[in-house]
Amino acid sequence: MRAILLSGVIALLVSLLGTRVAITQFTRLGYGQEIRDDGPTSHHTKRGTPTMGGVAIVLAALLAYLGAKLAEGDAPSASGWLLVLLFVGCGLVGFLDDFIKVFMQRNLGLRSGAKMIGQTLVAVTFAVLATCFFADKRGVHPASHYLSTIHDWGWKLPLAVVIVVIWFIVTATSNAVNLTDGLDGLATGVSMMVFGAYTIVSIWQNNQRCGSARPNVDPLHCYTVRDPLDLAILSAAITGACFGFLWWNASPAKIFMGDTGSLALGGALAGLAIMSRTEMLMAVIGGIFVLETLSVILQVGFFKLTKRNGGAGKRLFRMTPIHHHFEMLGWEQITVVIRFWIIAGICVTAGLGVFYGAWVVVS
Repeated sequence: MRAILLSGVIALLVSLLGTRVAITQFTRLGYGQEIRDDGPTSHHTKRGTPTMGGVAIVLAALLAYLGAKLAEGDAPSASGWLLVLLFVGCGLVGFLDDFIKVFMQRNLGLRSGAKMIGQTLVAVTFAVLATCFFADKRGVHPASHYLSTIHDWGWKLPLAVVIVVIWFIVTATSNAVNLTDGLDGLATGVSMMVFGAYTIVSIWQNNQRCGSARPNVDPLHCYTVRDPLDLAILSAAITGACFGFLWWNASPAKIFMGDTGSLALGGALAGLAIMSRTEMLMAVIGGIFVLETLSVILQVGFFKLTKRNGGAGKRLFRMTPIHHHFEMLGWEQITVVIRFWIIAGICVTAGLGVFYGAWVVVS
């Protein structure tokens, strides 16, 4: 528990101070955000605001995690390194996207195909390593061959199918957080709550982990997770890093996290869900990310369907992702953000309630 608290505090302080340094340096270098021309006109005043602030989040979380492990005199576990792989790997893809935007001074960075190739490379590497290597003494790998809600269930999936499923989860989650990052403080605040929830989940799993000390315990009364303590430490570090970053990212934002931050956070969230065996529960805990993504899918699908039937193409929402729809209705940006935070809090509470409720039912 001490390492978890230490990582959260270190990450908060490093992010709080480091983001201030990033604002100064990125402003000096002219790394300003380009704004989409078809977006709400109120966003045009944000053009030139420093971006790539996700660098501060990633570095703060990594320093805090490694510092906490060093303070405990312990080496990072396989699950910890794999989560770092997803966190940093997806962040690097986002960094390339952001750098092209600021270097070329346009709103389009990496082409969608190039971005998908980068995400796929990171996701598949993680999938192979997590499912085929690093089994502990119990024979437990960081990732399983099953679909999971709170425990593994159903049929054991072939390796090829598992890799495809993990690829889908990583790319979908990282892009979902990226879609949510459209208003000052929105994605940062939501991520802070979601990663805070996963810190609690991982702490509980660590306290109730299946192992040699509990040989006769029913599998439903314990958790088959390889390194839940390390997952908790890194999750707490990311929570603290988001907390510190939010000081500067809240409206009016002094810096944006950019794709560097949003893709990194999405990758880390996917890794936590996969290695804690809670892939489906993540859809509840991160419900706001699901809502944002569904709004885009429905908008595009409905537009193509109505256009195919001879129409001019109609839209379900004034603009997507859905937070922009409410802006177009006349809501103030800060109102949209706070209300979406409330929805995110409800989703997180519901997810934790399902997680704990399942424990109570089988106990």
